[in-house]
Amino acid sequence: MRDSRETFVNHAFLTGYPVKHSRSPLIHGYWLKQFGIEGSYRALEITPEAFPDFMRQLKDETAGFCGGNVTIPHKEAAFRLADRPDDLSAELGAANTLWLEDGEVCATNTDGRGFVANLDERAKGWDRISTAVVLGAGGASRAVIQAIRDRGVKAIHVVNRTPERARELADRFGGAVHAHPMAALAETMSGAGLFVNTTSLGMDGEQAPAIDFSPMAGDAVVTDIVYVPLKTPLLRQAEEQGFRIVDGLGMLLHQAVPGFEKWFGRRPVVDETLRQIIISDMDKHA
Repeated sequence: MRDSRETFVNHAFLTGYPVKHSRSPLIHGYWLKQFGIEGSYRALEITPEAFPDFMRQLKDETAGFCGGNVTIPHKEAAFRLADRPDDLSAELGAANTLWLEDGEVCATNTDGRGFVANLDERAKGWDRISTAVVLGAGGASRAVIQAIRDRGVKAIHVVNRTPERARELADRFGGAVHAHPMAALAETMSGAGLFVNTTSLGMDGEQAPAIDFSPMAGDAVVTDIVYVPLKTPLLRQAEEQGFRIVDGLGMLLHQAVPGFEKWFGRRPVVDETLRQIIISDMDKHA
């Protein structure tokens, strides 16, 4: 961790373990430069054992922090250790954004807002649907389910290899959410207007199983929270079958907006220049 005697103006952070491959510093650095703000955003690699002490240090004014982001594996601990978690993070049991108010650490989760903002930008009208299918029941699926439920989707079918995990999400998020085993995938897709992959299938170019999207509504949207590669195998399949697709990069970009506004007092915009900066960085490290 940095020397506590260092001082920063508007210093924000990303902490996780590991964090060296994160593109969040590129995102926030772009906005800081765009607004001409004298501030910084740094990646801090903190072990799980050291994270509680790090959370305590946030409240020390000499540390110079205005807030920051939290990623794997600290999201659940960040929620538990925050002084004032909001309702969104409480339902999820996880926080990804922290800021200071009156000497207390406040917490929220912006993943779901990032997810729907990406759909709003790249698939306008997607929210006129009544039924969605979410593939996967891991931690990443929670924010997606919460966000589309809160947007008004009446039936959300969670399909997972382990049905018990899917049932846990149904219990957590209420009557709109229904749990299914993988064998029921085709049945749940019938007439659905949105398909979301929240698993790691196809990440980093790995193979993914063939999926027939034809039971879905003709104007359905297929999206993936994976963004490396930008067009995952599942998205390629859906596109070849004539469906609208939305890649996962926009979720990463849009989830960063609320935190930046909290820390630096300006609301940034996700523009094509920023998107291309991140894509170029992805290509460079491919």
